[in-house]
Amino acid sequence: MTDLDNSVKEMKSNVPEFSVTELALSLKQTLEQNYSRVRVRGELSRVSIPGSGHMYSSLKDNDAVIDAVCWKGNLSKLSVKPEEGLEVICTGRISSYPKSSKYQLVIESMELAGEGALLKMLEERRKKLAAEGLFDEERKKALPFLPDVIGVVTSPTGAVIRDILHRLEDRFPRHVLVWPVLVQGDGAAEQIAAAIKEFEAIEPRPDVLIVARGGGSLEDLMAFNEETVVRAAADCAIPIISAVGHETDTTLIDYAADLRAPTPTGAAEMVVPVRSNLLVQISEDQARLVSSMTRLLSEHRHRLEAQAKGLGDPARLLEIKTQNLDHLGDKMTGIFKQYLSEKKSGARELGARLYHPKDRIEEAKRNLTNWTERMAVLGKKLIEKKQNELKNMASILDVLSFESVLERGFVVVRGADNNLITEVEQTQAEQQIQLQFKQNKRIDVTVGKTRIQPIKKKKTKKENPDQDSLF
Repeated sequence: MTDLDNSVKEMKSNVPEFSVTELALSLKQTLEQNYSRVRVRGELSRVSIPGSGHMYSSLKDNDAVIDAVCWKGNLSKLSVKPEEGLEVICTGRISSYPKSSKYQLVIESMELAGEGALLKMLEERRKKLAAEGLFDEERKKALPFLPDVIGVVTSPTGAVIRDILHRLEDRFPRHVLVWPVLVQGDGAAEQIAAAIKEFEAIEPRPDVLIVARGGGSLEDLMAFNEETVVRAAADCAIPIISAVGHETDTTLIDYAADLRAPTPTGAAEMVVPVRSNLLVQISEDQARLVSSMTRLLSEHRHRLEAQAKGLGDPARLLEIKTQNLDHLGDKMTGIFKQYLSEKKSGARELGARLYHPKDRIEEAKRNLTNWTERMAVLGKKLIEKKQNELKNMASILDVLSFESVLERGFVVVRGADNNLITEVEQTQAEQQIQLQFKQNKRIDVTVGKTRIQPIKKKKTKKENPDQDSLF
């Protein structure tokens, strides 16, 4: 063996040997130690959130792509909802997935990469929600002219709620229900959406809702651009006024609301009229109504007087009608008297044909006596006839009764089940049977050995051949 071979052999023995798993875990540890905190800017691609709740995606730019994962616990805390094509800045650590030998970014937080990216995301979201019909004019509801109850969704502190209440007090005081919520930051969108939904379930239910917030940057107003808030506003059965930011600020809830106000104070002015103006208008309307009714009554009075001139004197018209009525009354009195006279004559004729009640009673008594006597005779004959028939039937029944046969020396044979035995074949040895004699006397007997013996006829005595014939 040469010196070169010995050197190569010695060098091989000094290189550490790893299993595949050991090497993969070692690389994973090295990546996590050296890149434990990194910020990566790129465009989200292939965003996927399976049933486990974890997000799998990738970040890309013009020249490279890196896999990314965000575990379920961190995903719910992100300030930005991950969407396809969104340019973001992700903060996290670099790790690897040993089973596929790929390194990946484990995302812990996420933010939009500049205002341009945010505006792009909002525009895409607006187009998506508009395509679903959430911003259609047909969905918009009209505001009530004068609501009894007004609901306000806003922060309980700050100038917004004070401005709204002050403006309502100046214009037309109404009952106001305030639902305090966060208007920016984590959880603000969920609170705003929940408040809109809860207002529909309470009593008294508001007639109109105002969702309000003061001015701020685009990031400060992001809660009013979230889908949960926009969908809650679009689905709300109560008319909603969006009063978010200043006049130049635009959020997605403005499109879904039934009406947009330039400021929270403007929303208060839209929701109620000015009470003093209404009182003035009512007074003017009352004056016009009274004037119109006075003029109308005057016109009708003149018309009535003109038409009355064409009519005759009512007193003379009544005199003629009164005379006609008296004439008809006298005529009806004569007719009625004649009618009564005819009816009386008819009644007298009918009365003459009637029998006196006493005579009718006496005749009825005689008829009743005759019928009573006839019925007594007929009844006696009928009873005697039925008695004779009953005696005849009793005699026939006695003749046909089997008991009369028993009187002549016969017996009735019955089995243990009280059924008649009429054939020898119905008996067997040791069988219990019952014999019934006359006068309903019975005995129980046991059958001995059964043997059918024909009954021999008795022979008659032969005539004496020696006897002389009489013929």
